[in-house]
Amino acid sequence: MRTRTLALAAAFGATLLATAALPATALNTAAATSSPTRTEEGSVGAAELLAKVTTCSQISSGKYRTDSESAATVPVCGKNGAVFWKADLDVDCDGQTTTACNRGTDPWFQGDTAFHQSDGKPLSAEKLPYVVVPSSSSIWNYSSAGIKGGGVVAVIYKNRVEYAVVGDTGPSKIIGEASYATAKALGINPDPATGGAESGVTYILFKNSRAKPIESHSAAVSLGDELARQFVAAN
Repeated sequence: MRTRTLALAAAFGATLLATAALPATALNTAAATSSPTRTEEGSVGAAELLAKVTTCSQISSGKYRTDSESAATVPVCGKNGAVFWKADLDVDCDGQTTTACNRGTDPWFQGDTAFHQSDGKPLSAEKLPYVVVPSSSSIWNYSSAGIKGGGVVAVIYKNRVEYAVVGDTGPSKIIGEASYATAKALGINPDPATGGAESGVTYILFKNSRAKPIESHSAAVSLGDELARQFVAAN
């Protein structure tokens, strides 16, 4: 989890200046190439899932910050078969060194993840959609709630649903982080230094689930779709 407010503000200002200098044709071309064609994975839509998380039965002992300088406003909420929270999305590039995720592209890069692939290697943030959970603390212990490494997560942003796995742990008092691949699939700028979403991201973590192997996105999607249907029916 990163403290990136100043960096984001600077990048946003630079983007505005660059955008103002572009002709309309260039802007239209850029918009067309950056818009994803797929809006959701599986058979359960974003609206169906979001309709089940409109109210929160708080299970955490306290609330989390979305960044180190923000107030603690985000609770972890309980539902039948799942836990969820609504927060921002900071981009995690930790794990394997790749073209998009390395010490040159990410000032906070770490070459490891809390959970590893079946071959023992760290996960690849560039290739694998994964979510970061807060390290266990007096606020909340994710493992006690039935959440484990490789657990399946439905990540929702606007009308998009992306299935991911629990792949890493972060600071014990901060929440709202997912891998480069997750952000990209949701249509969020995946740049680890300047990207992410400031709000509007819902994370639904299915209890006692595990994609096998953890690095198989297709396994996460298949299991996630099944669990999402059960979640909608049970809540």
